[in-house]
Amino acid sequence: MRSLVGPSSSTPSSGISRSPCGGCSPRRRPLPGRGRCWARAEWNADFGGEQWSLGRAFYTHLETERAREYFREAAASDAIVERVLPGMQARVRGLLASFVAGRVVPRPGWCGPGVHVFLPEGEVAEHGGVVHQDHEGLTRAQLSRGARALSLVLMLAPPQSGGGLRLFAAKSEEEADEEESVVVEYGQGDLVVFDSYRVHQIEPFAGDAPRVSVTLHSVEVSEGVWESWF
Repeated sequence: MRSLVGPSSSTPSSGISRSPCGGCSPRRRPLPGRGRCWARAEWNADFGGEQWSLGRAFYTHLETERAREYFREAAASDAIVERVLPGMQARVRGLLASFVAGRVVPRPGWCGPGVHVFLPEGEVAEHGGVVHQDHEGLTRAQLSRGARALSLVLMLAPPQSGGGLRLFAAKSEEEADEEESVVVEYGQGDLVVFDSYRVHQIEPFAGDAPRVSVTLHSVEVSEGVWESWF
């Protein structure tokens, strides 16, 4: 595992790291961009089709005023993900547990790890993603004390070019400056773990293949114990 960016003060163990991941291949083939896409009938459309997901992502539901739907459908969401990618959720939690040298457990009532899909003809492909931080799922108490929080991204199918993850040195979205940033490029099977408070953005990408990746968010709720969600 290779450290790419130094840790922030709020999350001492959260240096950006990359490692290959085996055993996470999807059941349905061919890969996206080589014909049909995995389980497309099960995808959720978010932001008017700007992005898609297998499993329900909390931030998309929060920002579109569908948080109740997210929690109501959490169990069903996990069942769909498990059917399409059997064992993936447990595997990804295990990978994060190895990284933090602790326990990573599902957050009660929340969705487990899911898959983000960005299509080649979409807004993100053309202009890149929104500059943001991954703290929507943290409670006020966790935010106020700067609880350690990590985001994990496992690349299932990268686009043909571009689509890396830009990480900014700035501590707020408003102060993000490309001249003080680094782009993490990753290929199929690469795993990236980073501080959830770090400002970041998906880079634009080209080609006719979508960008498909697993995401897991987490927060340390007690020493050595992390809760996780999508």
